[in-house]
Amino acid sequence: MTLMQVQINTEYKITRVTGDGNARRRLLDMGFTPETEIYVSGVAPFGGTVLVSLRESFIALREDAASLIEVERI
Repeated sequence: MTLMQVQINTEYKITRVTGDGNARRRLLDMGFTPETEIYVSGVAPFGGTVLVSLRESFIALREDAASLIEVERI
């Protein structure tokens, strides 16, 4: 499942970052690497943005970026 399909207030582990080019590289540079644990704090009511806690930081991702991150529930 991708970050756009998750439940809020739940922990997940990143399994894969898909995509090509700059979008994938930017996500990896921000710390969205495989085996990293994240906590989903919120999702915008009508989609579009996901708020995650990653390595003691909060990051809001747009739908296009969040759909590139595959996760599994811990």
